[in-house]
Amino acid sequence: MTAVIDEKKYANLLAGSLPHVIHTEAENESYIAALEALYDRGSLSAEEQRLAELLTLLIETFERKTYQLEPSNPVDVVRHLMDSSGLKQKDLREVFGSESLVSEFLNGKRGLSKTQISRLSERFGVSPELFFERFRTTA
Repeated sequence: MTAVIDEKKYANLLAGSLPHVIHTEAENESYIAALEALYDRGSLSAEEQRLAELLTLLIETFERKTYQLEPSNPVDVVRHLMDSSGLKQKDLREVFGSESLVSEFLNGKRGLSKTQISRLSERFGVSPELFFERFRTTA
């Protein structure tokens, strides 16, 4: 059930904080502090809950856009997994079939087959999705 909002009270809350799209880290920190101050009050009125919801949405949108991880390519993923496990190319012979195939893959000359993805996933205990090629779309 949606709480009844007193538009005048809500307008006063909005006028006091003037929420807008967050563009900087300083604005983000300010909104986080304002949101924490609201929750520190304890029980919130319907108008304060609505403002908290708006601030949360603005913060989440900024942080999703600002801190979004860049997609990784399969070579980078495999190199990272090898480094973190202390492995060398020769240690992945059974996954690729030969050391030369490992080398070709790590040098970007060859992609991964479905079988290799399955074997890498099993070898490192990770989701096969990590090894899928990801393409960036631009708006």
